[in-house]
Amino acid sequence: MISALIKWLLPLTDILTPNSLEARKLIDQSFKENSGTEWSLAEYAERLIALGCDHVLLTGTHEDTPQVVNDLYSKDGLLCGDRWERLPDSYHGSGCTLASAVAAHHLAHGLPISDAVHEAQNYTWQTLKAGFRAGRGQFIPNRFSGLAMGNDRP
Repeated sequence: MISALIKWLLPLTDILTPNSLEARKLIDQSFKENSGTEWSLAEYAERLIALGCDHVLLTGTHEDTPQVVNDLYSKDGLLCGDRWERLPDSYHGSGCTLASAVAAHHLAHGLPISDAVHEAQNYTWQTLKAGFRAGRGQFIPNRFSGLAMGNDRP
């Protein structure tokens, strides 16, 4: 399954938004002779670009760093990087929220990719900060946190 994704979908991908664990898994599947090699996150992004992605937004949510470091790469290397306060909880749906927000800002609003990525990250961080726990599991992004809700709409 992963090999089909790599062969058929990555070359069609405008922007891939893996976290560091997902990037490592994709590269370990693609470069089996180097499986187990620990590259830098930048090297993982370079390898994903080499597999056909136009851009890679590599998210550092699973890294042991004081801040979450998200870097956007293209074939020209690092385009931009953002640092976000690491929130204390574990979230389900943060990557989906981020990928959807990038697509909405880039495709629907026509922003350049680096602007779309920054706006999407800001939106995602706000939804996580306002996240809630629906039961005993992980927190869920509150995707409606920035919307005015109520009867005051025209």
